[in-house]
Amino acid sequence: MHPSVHAKTHPDRAAYIMSATGETVTFKELDERSNQGAQLFRSLGLKAGDVIAILMDNHPRFFEIAWAAQRAGLYYACISSKLTGGEIEYILGDCEAKLLITSAGVGPVIDELPALAPGVDLYIVGGKTHGPYKDFEAARAAMPTTPIADESAGADMLYSSGTTGRPKGIKPPLTGAPIDGPNALSMMAQGLFGFRPDSTYLSPAPLYHAAPLRWCMSVQRIGATVVVMEKFDPEDALRLIEKYKIDVGQFVPTHFVRMLKLPPETRARYDISSMRSAVHAAAPCPIPVKEQMMDWWGPVIHEYYAGSEGNGFCYIGPQDWLTHKGSVGKGTTAEVKICGEDGEALPPRTEGTVYFAGGTPLTYHNAPDKVKENTNQHGWTTLGDVGWVDEDGFLYLTDRKSFMIISGGVNIYPQELENLLITHPRVQDAAVVGAPHEEMGEQVVAVIQPVDWADATDDLRAELNAFCRANLSHVKSPRRIDFMQELPRHPTGKLYKRLIRDAYWGKEGSKIV
Repeated sequence: MHPSVHAKTHPDRAAYIMSATGETVTFKELDERSNQGAQLFRSLGLKAGDVIAILMDNHPRFFEIAWAAQRAGLYYACISSKLTGGEIEYILGDCEAKLLITSAGVGPVIDELPALAPGVDLYIVGGKTHGPYKDFEAARAAMPTTPIADESAGADMLYSSGTTGRPKGIKPPLTGAPIDGPNALSMMAQGLFGFRPDSTYLSPAPLYHAAPLRWCMSVQRIGATVVVMEKFDPEDALRLIEKYKIDVGQFVPTHFVRMLKLPPETRARYDISSMRSAVHAAAPCPIPVKEQMMDWWGPVIHEYYAGSEGNGFCYIGPQDWLTHKGSVGKGTTAEVKICGEDGEALPPRTEGTVYFAGGTPLTYHNAPDKVKENTNQHGWTTLGDVGWVDEDGFLYLTDRKSFMIISGGVNIYPQELENLLITHPRVQDAAVVGAPHEEMGEQVVAVIQPVDWADATDDLRAELNAFCRANLSHVKSPRRIDFMQELPRHPTGKLYKRLIRDAYWGKEGSKIV
């Protein structure tokens, strides 16, 4: 299915609603505006296979532009609005974008880009020009609302979040298929997660990221309504669930943690009984956090493990999770393999690198070395995570291989300690990294974001040390506890742990205290 189909059958149904302003765009309006956008792209000389870049906050025009590119056979490279000018310059050059559309909400960085990307045609949304940026909406409004003559399905071109290094582009091949051809994610949304054409879906994360973008567009494919949060706020999310009778949505564990840390009377104020399917992914969810969410929302929490690369997908429903706590599920689109350093498969309950066999081949734009590095001799591919499978084939993640700490010859994975620390009532967020140690090689360091910055004291350090040693082996417990006012966490929930770790190894400045 496709929004253009629903524009004919349900023209006045809301395709999406902006939560802060209430602005509503119907399927008829989405269809007409995306047609105009496609017409504009053709008038500018863009042809199937070309790339446009979208650098926007959660703006009302985001979906209209993405669907315009999709029906014009273009790649739409969605760029994080949190990046620096140099990082954006790299992505624009790497994907060979011919046109960039941005919004004022991105901030001052947009003033740097004309000098950094001199060959890129620049547009801005918001109803006015800005320096060399032309008014996209005015240009689009001059175009006809009818489809272009040569419609074909385009695709997103997304970049990994760069948590372990420079972002890598993921550019799927275009097939020239019709714009309303079968879509695997839409079928998965309905088959696994229970999304329906009459659903109302809450999207609390940045639209430039893979999961929010793809799942929102999949929801619109089946004819359901998306409620977009411009920025996540835990109480506001509960308010929206009650107001719009939201029945489906996708979250990350950080969202769960922040909602759970609301005062009990605040949580009890809102009716969230309409929620039938709350999906989470993107980062590990501590078992106690998920247990508390199940107790609060009921057995409606679904989980998947996958990457933007699309080389594999694991899924676990609420009932299976209750009997396999901590698992991220079984492989659905590919077989999960756990491999040792030699690339050979390991038996159940043996820890190793997680590979997918038989899934979509791994591809990185302009980075064949990365493909080779993450593909073993059997052709199985990995995202770099470590874990193990049980006898039933359920996967349990340990951590990313690159974050492993080697202290005195002992391998320590930070995730277990992080999962424990986040459950402490005085801890808002936590990261665990390895820092240099003269005798042990590395030492375990916990970097804590307190709920109240006034708690960043030696008393809290002592309390957390005792808490860790009471629940974990002393080998896994932190040798040092430092504080940060806010951890460098991506809005999608991923932690930029590399930035924290590098500070201890003298690679950059640090605000850690």
